[in-house]
Amino acid sequence: MPSFINLRQRLENLPVGQKILAALLVLLATVLLAANLAFISAAYWISQDSVAPQALQTIGRLIANPALSYPALSSPEQADTLLHQLDDYQPLRAAALYDANGTRIAQSPREGSLPRHLEDLERWRAHEYRLNALFELPQPGGRNGYLLLVASSELPGAFYTGTLTASLAILAVSVLLWMLIARQIRRLITRPIRSLEELSRQVTREENYSLRAERGNADEIGRLSDAFNTMLTRIEAREQQLKRARDDAQDAMAQAQDLAEETRRSNRKLELEVQVRSKIEKKLTGFQHYLNSIIDSMPSALIAVDEQLYVTQWNQEASRLSGTSLDDAVNQPVFLAFPSLKPFLLQLTRAAEQHKVERVERVTWALIDSPRHYALTFYPLMGGTGRGAVIRIDDITERLGMEELMVQSEKMLSVGGLAAGMAHEINNPLGAILHNVQNIRRRLSPELPKNLEVAAEVGIALDDLNHYLEAREIPRLMDGIQYAGSRAAKIVTHMLAFSRRSHRQMAPCELPSLIEQAVEIAGNDFDLAGGFDFKSLEIVHEFDPHLGPVPVIANEFEQVLLNLLKNAAQAIHLRDDEEEGEQGRIILRTRLNPPWAEVQVQDNGCGMPETVRKRIFEPFFTTKEVGQGTGLGLSVSYFIITNNHKGQMEVQSELGQGTCFTLRLPLGDEPVAPVALPPPQNKEL
Repeated sequence: MPSFINLRQRLENLPVGQKILAALLVLLATVLLAANLAFISAAYWISQDSVAPQALQTIGRLIANPALSYPALSSPEQADTLLHQLDDYQPLRAAALYDANGTRIAQSPREGSLPRHLEDLERWRAHEYRLNALFELPQPGGRNGYLLLVASSELPGAFYTGTLTASLAILAVSVLLWMLIARQIRRLITRPIRSLEELSRQVTREENYSLRAERGNADEIGRLSDAFNTMLTRIEAREQQLKRARDDAQDAMAQAQDLAEETRRSNRKLELEVQVRSKIEKKLTGFQHYLNSIIDSMPSALIAVDEQLYVTQWNQEASRLSGTSLDDAVNQPVFLAFPSLKPFLLQLTRAAEQHKVERVERVTWALIDSPRHYALTFYPLMGGTGRGAVIRIDDITERLGMEELMVQSEKMLSVGGLAAGMAHEINNPLGAILHNVQNIRRRLSPELPKNLEVAAEVGIALDDLNHYLEAREIPRLMDGIQYAGSRAAKIVTHMLAFSRRSHRQMAPCELPSLIEQAVEIAGNDFDLAGGFDFKSLEIVHEFDPHLGPVPVIANEFEQVLLNLLKNAAQAIHLRDDEEEGEQGRIILRTRLNPPWAEVQVQDNGCGMPETVRKRIFEPFFTTKEVGQGTGLGLSVSYFIITNNHKGQMEVQSELGQGTCFTLRLPLGDEPVAPVALPPPQNKEL
């Protein structure tokens, strides 16, 4: 199969003329072979159908002649002699003689497959395809014999020799004719095609489209030459057009390159300008964001409006106070975005039109939760973008509270100075009273000789006098005077110590002693001005024995304890009537909880709700009526503990159950203390 494929590829790759010649040669050989086969086949069938039967009939009639048949049937030897004479006759293949009984008596050739008896003749003929004939040979007496002749199917050798000679002669003539035809094919077909091929290669090689093919004959090749010339003409025209277009394109390319270069320079300039503008825009945007951040970070609300009082700028504090977001406020009338400013539209309009600053020193609004105080300032706005005004809203609640605190502090300093002066003035008579009581006791004592001497002079017995005084309980009264005087002197001493300015020096102190001293001062205070007896309260001490001295500022810590005790007593006093059956109780507790020393002041008073507990340490926050409290006691206490002592202060309370304040003070020189924070605003501690 591969050899056949290679042969086929070789035939397909042959030139056209050789393909035509090869086709003619194959056609000629095929025709010659088919003619010989047809001739031989016709001769064979003619021999079989006509020549051979006629020859058999002729031989049969000759042998049937009595001159030949009688001797031949007389003996087998005569029969063999007769049949032997037929061996040289080529059309005859075999022969046999049968006697009157049908038995074979002679056969030629001697070996063969002829039937031995005439009864087997039909069966033999069924298996043999050779031409045969049976002839009757008459004999004297009516007993006839039989002759079986079998014709040969092969043609004579002379026939084949003659046929081959004729075929060679025809082949020679055909080859001469083929050569003549090949010459004409080369002249008429191959040569014009090769000429076209060479011309096409020359055109391809030289790219010379002005070449033309010869016209040749008016056949397909001639028309192909005309078509090829037409194609060359058109290609030449296209080439000229392309050349002109190429020249134009080159000119256009040169112009385009110039324009591209100019465009690149322009683009570079534009790119630089864009970069510069982008940087400027980024800086402006960043500066705008920076300004917006500054404006939004200001604790004051800033609102900018145009001439028609429409909002153009709005910071976060303005959104927080008004409840209106930036997107909803911009390009809206200011009195719609911030309804609380509507009463001040006259001042705002006057500031925008007359270009002067308008101020509202104080206004109270309940914008978020509780009422707070604000100061309003309206600034005129002038610039290239138009006129308008800027509204500034400042929360001055804490400032007013600080001002009040300063006033209260000055007042307290004055009261403290007055108390100190009064304590000094009281201390002198108290000293005289105590000294005189002591002298009276000494003058009545019988143990002093001077007393006995004076009593004898006046005629009085000291023993009788002492019996009289005891009978009238004079010594007991004198003991009361001395006890009251000592107590008054101690109170004055405590007041003097508390009224002195603290130098904020931390010193180790025994907390139980400070607590006891604060309780004593608080008891005297309530005895005088509390409206109820502080001593009627049950004071429970739960002091941790393992807690040693703790570094504190004694006066400030005592101030905190006094404030907590005062609040606890007032909370117990404000209990409901049904709770009055239970005795008021204050538990004072110390506990060692490293790294802290804890002090707790717990009462069973009225307690406080959660909303009040969250704000209990805010400055100026109070639940008392106007004139009864400033709201500074717990905030100052919180400041003293967290800032001055670097500690912690918290409160737990339940309405109707009582309140517990916990103070945590650092123990050592390097305590683990939280960062000092201002009193929390609306947050749980």
